[in-house]
Amino acid sequence: MPAAAEVIAALERAYPPELAESWDAVGLVCGDPAEPVTKVLFCVDPVEETVDEAIELGAELIVAHHPLLLRGVTGVATDTAKGRLVHRMVRAGITLFCAHTNADSASPGVSDALARAIGLTALRPLSPNADGVTGIGRIGELAEPEPFARFVERVGAALPKTRPGVFGGGDPERPIRTVAVSGGSGDSYLKQATAAGVDAYVTADLRHHPAGEHLGSGGVVPALVGVTHWASEWPWCGQASDVVHAALPGTVDIHVSTRCTDPWNIRV
Repeated sequence: MPAAAEVIAALERAYPPELAESWDAVGLVCGDPAEPVTKVLFCVDPVEETVDEAIELGAELIVAHHPLLLRGVTGVATDTAKGRLVHRMVRAGITLFCAHTNADSASPGVSDALARAIGLTALRPLSPNADGVTGIGRIGELAEPEPFARFVERVGAALPKTRPGVFGGGDPERPIRTVAVSGGSGDSYLKQATAAGVDAYVTADLRHHPAGEHLGSGGVVPALVGVTHWASEWPWCGQASDVVHAALPGTVDIHVSTRCTDPWNIRV
């Protein structure tokens, strides 16, 4: 059986740490990289629910997209939420590894997984890095144009169900062929999506004022599809699990968490 370090090495080849934003905190969070691994759990959020799941499965490694300790801390005492998680994982012999903005920018990365889930091909970065290959977001095409209302339904069918669901802003009959996507919070890339001339833009955490100003700006702008943050990034878990399976075939049991870790659980 491989050591945690071998699994992490495969993931860092796919999602190079140098692609991470300067403010980000990626990589090994807790645990012993020399410890052997028999089971790996992939998830978006390292939270109580996914730590519970890892313990139930007997997983020795959690691979999460979001960092647990993004901002500087001076301690991990158990009277804090994140401190309790660290102690639970250490006591259970669980290593935590996070790939965040490095997985966002990698090719393929988070937005590739989202784009492919909704049926887009011919992918290129929405906001490219200097190499023109890596970068935030992706632009792709549907095989055939379809009305915007049907496209919103497509997105809803492709992603895991959440209480808030999927919502759209735009002419229901507008033909949609070219689409930009950005996993996670993406309304800061509205200008790039508009400049790219796409028909629709799919992302999470769309705020009222930026979305309203975008749709009301006049001229032809992309229609908007809003999804929850967790749903937009969940397809990456399958992509990352494939990385480990390809690098270490048959050596570890791989599990992709389906526990929804969106904070929203009631809709009226």
